[in-house]
Amino acid sequence: MALLRRSHLPRLPRIWYQGRAAVLWTHTTEVRATGWLGPEFYARFREVMLHACARYALACPAYVLMPDHGHVLWLGLGASSDQWEATRFLRKHLARLLGPVRLQDRAHDHVLRENEREKGALASACQYIWENPQRAGFIAKWEEWPFAGAMLVGYPNLDPREAGYWEEFWKLHARIVEADAER
Repeated sequence: MALLRRSHLPRLPRIWYQGRAAVLWTHTTEVRATGWLGPEFYARFREVMLHACARYALACPAYVLMPDHGHVLWLGLGASSDQWEATRFLRKHLARLLGPVRLQDRAHDHVLRENEREKGALASACQYIWENPQRAGFIAKWEEWPFAGAMLVGYPNLDPREAGYWEEFWKLHARIVEADAER
């Protein structure tokens, strides 16, 4: 049996993933394997995400898990933020939860440009992430998908399905970033 050589997608220099970077990460299972996504996995995913966000100083304004992949949008909250390390941490711990299913060799990333980081543009990108299951035909309205949300350490009830989500997210985000700057 011939072994396939894995190709590596190019990455920007590490500095692009540190500090106040905004990056959309896509984690796909090998051969688009399914069967792993359910309430138990989702609860453990949120636990691992919480630890990644806390450990690497990140906010996650949007994520969604699909049957064969997941999207995570992270915002660095300060100088100590490191999305390379956070992604390595997340993938290491998710691999343990996936059992025989494996993640593809590397996550795909998209570092958001300055214009993509503006509040309106970022909100549109997050909406696009949350609507993934609706576009795939799994549900009629994105709010019905149980495996989507947001994460900001210390705010477990922050929910993009709630009215006023963005106003609350940006208020809390600013408070956290300001506190980091004062350190």
